[in-house]
Amino acid sequence: MVPARLIAPVVLAAAFAPASMHALERSRSLWATVDVCSPKDQPNTIGVRGSMPGDGQAHDQMYMRFRVQYLDPTSRAWLFVARGADSGYLKVGSASTARQAGRSFQFARSGGRAFTLRGYVTFQWRRAATVLGSANKATDAGHTSLAGADPKDYSAATCRLG
Repeated sequence: MVPARLIAPVVLAAAFAPASMHALERSRSLWATVDVCSPKDQPNTIGVRGSMPGDGQAHDQMYMRFRVQYLDPTSRAWLFVARGADSGYLKVGSASTARQAGRSFQFARSGGRAFTLRGYVTFQWRRAATVLGSANKATDAGHTSLAGADPKDYSAATCRLG
């Protein structure tokens, strides 16, 4: 398995200063998408990208955790991939403005079996060691990645490998 690589965070142009954590968690700027799905130059790779609004406070920090789930063919439930598909929490920058970040995961396939994957992103707003708020999003389609999408403007809810 090839180690996952971080796709650099990108600062969004427009600042967002909502009144509360509830507003952040319900913001249209809060989303996750699959922006890479096994293109020729990145076989067996899924890229997951997230966007989160800032709280307008430069001293607060934002974090994202990227994980990959697979669709169990028997139970039809989404389950977390056990190894090599969890970025841990990554600091994406000051909460003064909205930001995007992403992570790609490449899988070693054996047996030729196809499987369906999706991303699952946990977002956190922190002040020092205190978590001010958090939200989770499974990937969906229709979003614009500012960096990392392959092909450009690719956005999907799931990725089928194989």
